[in-house]
Amino acid sequence: MADIRLVACNRARINFVAKFLVALIQVRSVNLAEVAGVFAGGALKGSHYKRIQRFLRSFELPYAAVAAFVLKLLGVPAPWALTLDRTDWYLGQTPLNILVLGVVHQGTAFPLLWAVLPKKGCSSTAERVALMDEFGHLFGFAAVAYLCADREFIGKDWFRYLRREGIACRIRVRANTKITNARGRAVQARQLFRHCRVGHGEALRGARLLWGERWHVAGMRLPKGEYVIVVAERETATALSDYARRWEVETLFGCLKTRGFCLEATHVTDPARLKKLLALVALAFCWAHVTGEWLSAQKPLPIKKHGRKAVSIFRHGLDHLRRILCNQLCEAERVAFRRVIKLLSCT
Repeated sequence: MADIRLVACNRARINFVAKFLVALIQVRSVNLAEVAGVFAGGALKGSHYKRIQRFLRSFELPYAAVAAFVLKLLGVPAPWALTLDRTDWYLGQTPLNILVLGVVHQGTAFPLLWAVLPKKGCSSTAERVALMDEFGHLFGFAAVAYLCADREFIGKDWFRYLRREGIACRIRVRANTKITNARGRAVQARQLFRHCRVGHGEALRGARLLWGERWHVAGMRLPKGEYVIVVAERETATALSDYARRWEVETLFGCLKTRGFCLEATHVTDPARLKKLLALVALAFCWAHVTGEWLSAQKPLPIKKHGRKAVSIFRHGLDHLRRILCNQLCEAERVAFRRVIKLLSCT
């Protein structure tokens, strides 16, 4: 693993990051005007707003250190299950498109690395490779248990890259993708699983030819007639359940957006600045989730009749942090604040 330290952060910049995180959690929005309105310090709101703008414009964040901090904060040992996905939205006519690589843990994905794509639509093989190469440089591909991704992340060159770098994967392919059957004839992937009972997965025997290379294939038929077909680099009975963890990144996107920090409310469109803003949001998300884990360890969250928790771990932690930060004149809340700060000192 590369040597990763926060050497680029002087005290003033660390102070800014801390104040930004506190303000972000208080307002639950990345709207910079709202963040500036509760930013700690005696300066006017306009001065705080300009300071935030200068930070996003001029300061280069050590993203490698952020990724290492997230992993240490979670305390999840390698090898890690990773998920690769993309979220996008529009600000007027401007597409905001973010490719995220995260580690799955506790029912959600924690963002490690990301790239802001200056375009709309799917990522290219080169963009995915660049993100994975960055991960490999920092942590090494031996730290990957497997990478799961949806149907957008397919293609001959991409699969060859994963095979060449030894990256284990659980990737869904389209139902009309041509894969060889037991007789060696290329057929649409859905035909290999037409005999399966609805909702029951099956792994095919032996490796099958896909885009010139041999991969192991598992699949299942859903009640509405759709097929989930997953390829892996080796034979495994857990290919489908491993792939299912991909959905944990959707939980992350929901927390970054409407259920958490309203990422879509940002007016930041410059890719470099948006990437920095996302780093700050990622740190706030991790702090809230770790706080929620700490709270639920002391008192388990109640389970409703449908079998799910009454509130998510993330939201439990976020609400606790907001209550503390918005009531710091109370001595009890100041004591509670010192406790949640200690959660960040585990590294």
